[in-house]
Amino acid sequence: MTVFDLPRFFVLPFLFIIGTCIGSFLNVCIHRFPSRVRLRDQLKALSSHSSGCPRCSAAILWRDNIPIFGWLFLRGRCRNCRRPIAVRYPLVEFLTGCLFVLVYQVEMPTHFWSSATDTGLFTPDGPQNLTQHLAMPVWLHVRYALHMAMICCLIAASFIDLELWIIPDGTTVPLMFIALVTHTVCGQAWLVPVWFEDASVAGILRQIAPSWCAPWFVPWDSIPFAIAHPHWHGLLVSVAGFIAGGGIVWAVRIIGELALRREAMGFGDVVLMAMVGSVLGWQPAVLIFFLAPVPAIVIAVLSAFVRRRDEIPYGPWLSLATLLLLLTWPHVWPFAERLFDMSKILLLLAVPFAIGLAASLRLSQFIKQLLGWVPEPAPPDAMDDGIPMIYPADRSDPVAGNWSKDLWPGVRSGQGLSGTYNWRNPR
Repeated sequence: MTVFDLPRFFVLPFLFIIGTCIGSFLNVCIHRFPSRVRLRDQLKALSSHSSGCPRCSAAILWRDNIPIFGWLFLRGRCRNCRRPIAVRYPLVEFLTGCLFVLVYQVEMPTHFWSSATDTGLFTPDGPQNLTQHLAMPVWLHVRYALHMAMICCLIAASFIDLELWIIPDGTTVPLMFIALVTHTVCGQAWLVPVWFEDASVAGILRQIAPSWCAPWFVPWDSIPFAIAHPHWHGLLVSVAGFIAGGGIVWAVRIIGELALRREAMGFGDVVLMAMVGSVLGWQPAVLIFFLAPVPAIVIAVLSAFVRRRDEIPYGPWLSLATLLLLLTWPHVWPFAERLFDMSKILLLLAVPFAIGLAASLRLSQFIKQLLGWVPEPAPPDAMDDGIPMIYPADRSDPVAGNWSKDLWPGVRSGQGLSGTYNWRNPR
């Protein structure tokens, strides 16, 4: 027996315990990151002081820090002043532990020395083709560790975004660099190669395309390049995912701002998707972008009817789509692969997609105005020196009426207020 062939009845409980301990650390991140503006200060806050009660400042005993059970033994209250402790703490710990087990079950084969087809993330063009580089149990565990690091970051970012509508850089930026280094050093932590296409599709397009753009449709398969240069290929996978994940959300952010005349998405969502793309690659990042609106639209419609609010934090739904894609990869990818086999024409579809998105946003805004769900644009007499009057009931600034103070730009960006703030406070 080797270290990679331990029985599941030993591995899974161990992973659950490790996951709950990491979940306890994530609670610290969720609590401390939003109070700092800069990434450096957010990371320093993790070790700035020991954990204690926000009301009485009593230090938390070691036995009270036991994941899940510590909260249960205290019955959800501080031992000293009996201040209620949010149920989020055991929830994050339990969720993280469960995901450590669930993702391991999905990504790992039953027997580590079985074929790569038994893995939950198997694709015919996957890393198993680079057999001369690393043994399968090694790169499988490296990839699993990288995916779990991403999921932990998504958990922290989602809970912060749900509560405060911001995504601090501490939950995203460090993992980008870790992903770049891991992909480069390992060379086999990717899901699909950086590029592949159906040669027959490329050949047909080359015949019907004008002569000046025919070289664009020359088929290219990156697997031989990955076998010869695994480290460079791993780096390209991560960089392409970073650009595509962040770029597609950034483009939608710009289009939404032009169509809706206000910020449609916060910049934190851009950084979040750039982080996801640097871990999974550009093809999964594109799939996640199109999967996330499915649950988000349902919640947005419910929020519009129940709370009369047309905004929701989007980071949790990007995170949920990322997790669902990993868990359902064997079922989703066979259909999605046909789309990515369309060669370079897939890149050309971005133009009509952008036009259609802008048109649909303008149409939805018009319909909501007809139904009275959003206020009409301010009339000329509601202007003060050319600046729209913003009333307290209408998306007011978080520090309106207070002394001017520095505020992390992500706070206003996540609520669609940075454009108005920069207009009122030019640098």
